[in-house]
Amino acid sequence: MLFDSHSHTMFSADSTMRAEEALSAARAQGLGLIFTEHLDYDYPAAGEETFIFDPEAYWTAYEPLRGADLSLGVELGMMASAREKNAAFLRRVPFDFVLGSIHFLCRKDLYHPEAYEGREKNEMYHEYFTVMRDEIYAHPYIHALAHIDYIARNAPFEDPEISYGAFAEDIDAVLRALIETETVIEINTRRLSVPRGMKELAPVYRRYHELGGKYVTIGSDAHVPDGVGRDFDRARALAAAFDLQVVTFRAGEMQLCEE
Repeated sequence: MLFDSHSHTMFSADSTMRAEEALSAARAQGLGLIFTEHLDYDYPAAGEETFIFDPEAYWTAYEPLRGADLSLGVELGMMASAREKNAAFLRRVPFDFVLGSIHFLCRKDLYHPEAYEGREKNEMYHEYFTVMRDEIYAHPYIHALAHIDYIARNAPFEDPEISYGAFAEDIDAVLRALIETETVIEINTRRLSVPRGMKELAPVYRRYHELGGKYVTIGSDAHVPDGVGRDFDRARALAAAFDLQVVTFRAGEMQLCEE
């Protein structure tokens, strides 16, 4: 079974999707699902720790639903200041899957325009990839890296893309960190329908394969039912183009996805 390995329900601060809605949407498409609720310690919003959830309550609520087509995971925001807290959080319940993400730079949320104020693209993207590389090494317990192109979603630059030709050295450093730590890379489908989205991401996955990468997860990053399984046909085509095997995780163990 093919899995959508990145989705958010009501345990994530930015989602109101109910578990039953998510599962119904996935099953209608013949997909399995992993809930990956947001955990972002040190969230830079006036000292508020908004993106934190109670893992015991999460496990109590969803463990009865956990089965062949549903695994329970978490999306960790990787920051140097949160490393010890992230590790402690994971010890509280037996998550099936740990997805690592970079959402902040200098404790500024990349979702918001103010994170980019006074910054030049080349300098900022270099920092983004450098932090990503460092945090992969510092979080050896993640199973996959989410949305390598997250910064391009909201960056206000005239050309927000993470074009491989412009950032080859930085992106290679991230890809080597993944391979050295045996961490899988995600194909996040959020931007595959955006003009240039597929074009700019394809060289990244080609290079991942060239460096020895073998496995990908596919994740819609859904926060609403209509987002579940979004553009999976394009993601499968991208994986197949570079001979990358689609996998998912259960009880911390990688499993090959059979379509």
